[in-house]
Amino acid sequence: MTRSLHPDVRIGHVHLKVADLDRAIVFYEGVLGFDVVQRLGQQAAFLSAGGYHHHIGLNTWESRGGTPAPTGHTGLYHVAILYPDRSTLADALRRLVDAGVPIDGAADHGVSEAIYLRDPDGNGVELYRDRPEADWPRDERGQLAMTTGALDLHALLREAP
Repeated sequence: MTRSLHPDVRIGHVHLKVADLDRAIVFYEGVLGFDVVQRLGQQAAFLSAGGYHHHIGLNTWESRGGTPAPTGHTGLYHVAILYPDRSTLADALRRLVDAGVPIDGAADHGVSEAIYLRDPDGNGVELYRDRPEADWPRDERGQLAMTTGALDLHALLREAP
């Protein structure tokens, strides 16, 4: 018998191996806007939104000077950062554009709108916002029916504060 997890269980944080801690901090703090809450020299840094102990851990413990994993190997596909609404997602897009960060893609999944990119170490990053659950697409049986459609980044950018 399979038991489901309690519905309030969440994934709390992610630790990413990076080659250059300062470069990673410039991206996660300077571009995405996270706050550095603790730094351990050139070995690690912990970043947060809203004062949480950390949402993102960056470390060079096994990766200082390293290179991204080649295509075709296992590992992290992407880390997903959830924004509270469309306006804050639009602001994140504005930050990316202002910083000249390339965007790999964008999609409207019906349940969410997402922007895909890579951090300076090649780690996949998804910036997204969920639609209200009442607006999620459902099939004729009421089952979730996620989609992958185009997300108009120009229209989204116009909603940036």
